[in-house]
Amino acid sequence: MPLDFLKRRNSADASAAAPAPTNAPGTARSQHAAIALPEDVVAQEFQLKLYYAGKTSEGVRMTTGPNALAELPSMLHGLARTEIEVVEPLPIEFSQATPVIARPSEAMQWLNAHHVHSPVTRHALVVLETVDAIDLAFDTFVCTLLEGEVDTSGYPEYAAVVGGVAAHWDEATGDMIVRSVVGWGGKGVRGDTDRIASKLLSGILTNVLANQYALGLTAVDRPVPAAGRGGLVCAHCGFASAHERAFYCPKCGMRLLRG
Repeated sequence: MPLDFLKRRNSADASAAAPAPTNAPGTARSQHAAIALPEDVVAQEFQLKLYYAGKTSEGVRMTTGPNALAELPSMLHGLARTEIEVVEPLPIEFSQATPVIARPSEAMQWLNAHHVHSPVTRHALVVLETVDAIDLAFDTFVCTLLEGEVDTSGYPEYAAVVGGVAAHWDEATGDMIVRSVVGWGGKGVRGDTDRIASKLLSGILTNVLANQYALGLTAVDRPVPAAGRGGLVCAHCGFASAHERAFYCPKCGMRLLRG
């Protein structure tokens, strides 16, 4: 019986019979090297444009008295499309409140201070505080929807105009200074909103000047809060003044008693 398995095989036959390696070193690298990079990278772009705008009028000097603040909502009669709300100056514990979500602690203060207000008023505060048209360190803000529509959640559309009057106490004389204030904005811009807002601003100013306590236009600047914001506590209403140099309480208008 011949012993064929002991015979020496040819090298050519051995190489033909041997299976080719499936994962030879360098195979994966050669496949990747064959893929050419594109000349231009196709990117998905994301963008959000927010447009906020506001207008304020000159101040109107009002005589002081217990009914001065109570007269503010009546200045919006005939123009208001929703309920008129009064936003009082913020006490000292909300001194850092700002409607900026990138600053969580300040945004939380802002939410805690204004969560009781309606969507229209909160929207107005975001717009007008963002553009620095009002400052609740000393302003009393009376707000309503003046023009436009609201969405299903009750928030004004981007083209809707909100606002009303803002009042503060003149530290030199103790008189109340009232300004008409309007604002609008959001995710979009409409060309005729500016014209409508100017017309509404004029209408509010007319109502302010027609009030029985109005003395005339004035160029008194708004107060500038000090950096420390460590004011006095009003002995009449208990409100903590928002800035150290205040002579009159931002809330009730009474003179602050200094020790």
